[in-house]
Amino acid sequence: MSNAPHYEIDPDTFWRDPYPDLKRMRTECPVAYVPQLGATLLTRRDDIFENEKKIEIFSSDQPEGLMTLLMGQNMMRKDGEAHMAERRAIFPTVSPKTVKQVWKGAFERLTAETLADIHPQGHADMVRDISRRIAGEALKVITGLTCISWQEMDRVSQGMIDGCANYRGDPEVEANCHDCTAAIDRYIDEMIPALTETPDTSLLSVHLQAGLSDAQTRANVKLAISGGQNEIRDVISGVVWTLLTHPDQLQMIDDGDASWLDAFEEYSRWMSPVGMSPRRVAQRYQLHGVTLEPEDRVFLMFGSGNRDETVFDRPELFDMTQNVAPSIAFGAGPHFCAGAWAARSLISDVALPMIFDRLPGLKLEGETEFGGWAFRGPLSMPVAWEV
Repeated sequence: MSNAPHYEIDPDTFWRDPYPDLKRMRTECPVAYVPQLGATLLTRRDDIFENEKKIEIFSSDQPEGLMTLLMGQNMMRKDGEAHMAERRAIFPTVSPKTVKQVWKGAFERLTAETLADIHPQGHADMVRDISRRIAGEALKVITGLTCISWQEMDRVSQGMIDGCANYRGDPEVEANCHDCTAAIDRYIDEMIPALTETPDTSLLSVHLQAGLSDAQTRANVKLAISGGQNEIRDVISGVVWTLLTHPDQLQMIDDGDASWLDAFEEYSRWMSPVGMSPRRVAQRYQLHGVTLEPEDRVFLMFGSGNRDETVFDRPELFDMTQNVAPSIAFGAGPHFCAGAWAARSLISDVALPMIFDRLPGLKLEGETEFGGWAFRGPLSMPVAWEV
């Protein structure tokens, strides 16, 4: 175990708002062991940016990690050629060309249907009724699991996300996660015959075409669901809330001084929907006077790095005029998010402009609460618009 200084947190407070504790850690103990999480946290942006690339030290291969135990060893939990081989295999699904030529049209159609259905109501919950459906419908076509509902896509994704962040060891959370992964296996079984007969660019189909093993296929489809539903849902809702509570920033977009992509990128820095990525220490390593020992668990705290005062001019503010180039919202090394192009297209090219265009006079109707530190987003968000 490392000799890192111990930093105590209140788990409930940290879940509601991790940023005060992370700020203190960056200043006082940038490499700190948090007993309540059973891990050593790296909290400064440059430390994360530099060390995430050192896969011989900070390994993604974590046989005892929650994601591996609950979802199987997906490509995110592999390093080197093993990781790159699977990344190359899925490229036909997530490439910029496929996103532009295949998925964007589907995103536009599905989002338009969602907003047309919801518009006559005049009010809804942005998280539960709108963003959740937009994300779920998009993910159904990308993964190839078109046999399920968008509500079910959200359910199984949330169950896996909760399981992967279950560092308290809650048995009910673990049991629910197992139920969700078993359900995904059944949906994969249901779709394999159709996608074998009629291949396409969906994730399940390209796995089958590439000849990857059944275990690889199932683990990577589960990874895509856990990374492609909650985060998209939370970012769409979060950016809408942020622009409604920062009217000067929304006006910048209306005036042509900023874009929807700017809003997406700055929000992803500011609120970091994926706030952490775990690593296993593979060999002894020293950082800031701390000796990390083999098999130590380390958390790369992206959410903290994206608010590093030594890197960003106004880190605690949402401000589209500041430079977001140093952001590590999508990761910083070989595990840079493979779905980044699809996420940018769905959120900034389609969902955000369509929501503000087709729900005129959009406004908040109540309080919006955020939660989470490993994964963070709005929990509910009542809104209304003109009918």
